Amino acid sequence: QVQLVESGGGLVQAGGSLRLSCAASGRTFSTYAMGWFRQAPGKEREYVATINYSGAITYYADSVKGRFTISRDNAKKTVYLQMNSLKPEDTAVYYCAARPYTVATMTGDYDYWGQGTQVTVSS
Repeated sequence: QVQLVESGGGLVQAGGSLRLSCAASGRTFSTYAMGWFRQAPGKEREYVATINYSGAITYYADSVKGRFTISRDNAKKTVYLQMNSLKPEDTAVYYCAARPYTVATMTGDYDYWGQGTQVTVSS
């Protein structure tokens, strides 16, 4: 069982930066791949980025490639999402999720989810 708690969201102007954190509980964090997803009002939850259990493999949605960076610290049981050059269209609730070992981009592939943190980007 893994419990996930996101933090770091907030209000930022376009062009600004935020770093989201997702703290995990449980002994086996280092065996889980992690993903970040987001959901804007009236839209479906969408994939943002994913990282494998060791941190050696990362993938990004085209919409955030070159602006966002996913990373993890297994000793701290935490995964991060560094978001730079933010745009108003990045406004959403951001969720982290966990699944065993390998990366995935579909919401249905993940077993555990956090409660989300709001990111609002003003123009």
